[in-house]
Amino acid sequence: MAASAAPTVTLNKGETLAQQLRRWGYAKTNWVKRREYDGTLKAGASVPINDFENAQYYGPISAGTPPQDFQVIYDSGSSNLWLPSSECKNCGSHPLYDHTKSSTYKANGTKFEILYGSGPVSGFLSQDVITVGGQSVTSEFAEITDVTGLGPAYSLGKFDGICGCAWDTIAVDDIPPIFNDFIDAGMWDKPLFSVYLPSDDSQQGALTLGDIGTDYTGSISYVPLSSETYWEIQFDGLDINGQTTSNTGKAIIDTGTSLLAVPVADAKAIAKALGATPFFLNPNEFTVDCSKVSSLPDIDVKIGGTTYSIPPSKYIINDEGVVCLLGVTGIDIPAPAGPLTILGDVFIREYFTVFDYGNKQVGLAKAK
Repeated sequence: MAASAAPTVTLNKGETLAQQLRRWGYAKTNWVKRREYDGTLKAGASVPINDFENAQYYGPISAGTPPQDFQVIYDSGSSNLWLPSSECKNCGSHPLYDHTKSSTYKANGTKFEILYGSGPVSGFLSQDVITVGGQSVTSEFAEITDVTGLGPAYSLGKFDGICGCAWDTIAVDDIPPIFNDFIDAGMWDKPLFSVYLPSDDSQQGALTLGDIGTDYTGSISYVPLSSETYWEIQFDGLDINGQTTSNTGKAIIDTGTSLLAVPVADAKAIAKALGATPFFLNPNEFTVDCSKVSSLPDIDVKIGGTTYSIPPSKYIINDEGVVCLLGVTGIDIPAPAGPLTILGDVFIREYFTVFDYGNKQVGLAKAK
């Protein structure tokens, strides 16, 4: 698959609202200190996932021998692993992978580029031992030398790289996704992973490998995939007060997108139904009066005959009372991929998600 056809719908890896506000001098600076990975992860345990302002969720990964440590977004909306290279000229203060310091490195050198909604990142391919959750496998990945396409999100963000967790059909240069490597090596009891995302920086989420985590209540409902590309499922619509405001017919569940993304016209209809107004920095994002958040209705996401309600406490991102962002954005994705709804972190924070390669399905349950 050509690099230009890569996962372009992972749109919100760009600059977040809170980051824009700080740059414009609007936001407060006394942010809650996030919990850091303490290095005590045991083999087979869940990977700890940290929350940065409900906009970036990231966890540990290492590359090389001895291991070089990084924090990555585990992104179900793309399929390639990349880490910042020691040859990167604009990677700021992020740790850099230096293959000259790894005894297990094997050169490849093929040029690499992946396109996100915010723009491209580029570099070259390498091979080394990659360790996730105490498990190690030899994999191909990209050393990135130019992160210009990510804009300020990279310099201000807490992630060093991105680990794609979607299907191999959308992998740039046909590189097997790293989770495929773990499965093919027989390192997982079950060919699946699950994700729990916290709702604030003081809590910690979990990425559970080869098994289903425990951070949910009730039973898990499974929905078959409609396409083995992204984690795509049939979508019955999005309702507010019983009225359908968006129905694209299909949706993807994307841990790498912070908001719910729908076609632009639908986003405007949702905003109108909720009394939201366009945000001056981005007309396809919207804000609401913070004093009215508690009186807003749920957003009802309908999948497979089941309604998954998202309360305003989860779909409104409250920047310490400075501004309240509606967790819905407008993006028109052209055919054949679109029209498409992206169920990002706003949805996943409320619904624990199982990504099941073996049975080609996703599982959903109310998160704890």
